[in-house]
Amino acid sequence: MIEATDFRHAMALLSSAVNVITTAGLSGRYGFTASAVCGVSDTPASLLVCMNKASRSHGHFIDNKILTVNVLGAQHQHLSHAFSSGMSSEERFKQGVWTELETGAPVLADALVSFDCEIEQIQEVGTHTIFICRIVAIQHGQQEQGQQDQGLVYFNRGYHQIGHHVGPQVGHQVGQAETA
Repeated sequence: MIEATDFRHAMALLSSAVNVITTAGLSGRYGFTASAVCGVSDTPASLLVCMNKASRSHGHFIDNKILTVNVLGAQHQHLSHAFSSGMSSEERFKQGVWTELETGAPVLADALVSFDCEIEQIQEVGTHTIFICRIVAIQHGQQEQGQQDQGLVYFNRGYHQIGHHVGPQVGHQVGQAETA
């Protein structure tokens, strides 16, 4: 059996985009920082988000059945900290400029991209809940010149900027099935 500490050390070496996941409903606006986000399919456009069940806003995401994945740029490290801190929800949302799309979940105006979603399936696995979401709207952020190409990733327990290509572009994307 894999020990939890061994798993955490190994997962620290898996680079992940940094995102702020948001929701809104009758009880207010809520959000958290997440790196466990993954595209599922382009037909229908869908993604998944993993959330710790111990999170204080977990129940709001379950009740609201909507969320927005706001992909953070290199300039958003302070937002990642705010949405993973003990700061109140009201204080967290003072940290950026927020709008809405189709679902009403908060959309960060200058996120690299925001995926506005309806939660279609909920699966509990261990300490986390997996939300399978249908994307209903996409917004590319309004970044200043030069910032749109700099993503914020988490690797080896620290933040890093990425965005410069290190090799030639290939004909297909990672994860794309090859045909014979």
